[in-house]
Amino acid sequence: VQLQASGGGLVQAGGSLRLSCAPSEVIFSINRMAWYRQAPGKQRELVASISSGGSTNYADSVKGRFTISKEAKNTVALQMNSLKPEDTAVYYCNVVGYSDPWNDLEVWGQGTLVTVSS
Repeated sequence: VQLQASGGGLVQAGGSLRLSCAPSEVIFSINRMAWYRQAPGKQRELVASISSGGSTNYADSVKGRFTISKEAKNTVALQMNSLKPEDTAVYYCNVVGYSDPWNDLEVWGQGTLVTVSS
């Protein structure tokens, strides 16, 4: 299974972007989908996650500005509003679940660059 992320780009501060991440094939069972980001010189950090039951979790730095959602066909989206220069990073999607009833699965997307200019 591969994850294809899209939607990154260059935006001015205060603007919005929507990231999307879709698997290349059907995943048997998904426990959690998430977005992480890694800024230059910094460690990768969790931005937002959503459980199979729909519970969401956000980093304090993005609460009230970003919204994670599950879309059709196991796609996960991240709506980013009121973007700030410090949101500049490569964003990675992540899926944790099962590929079949006996084997767990964790997959990372290839990353999509978000650049916010001041």
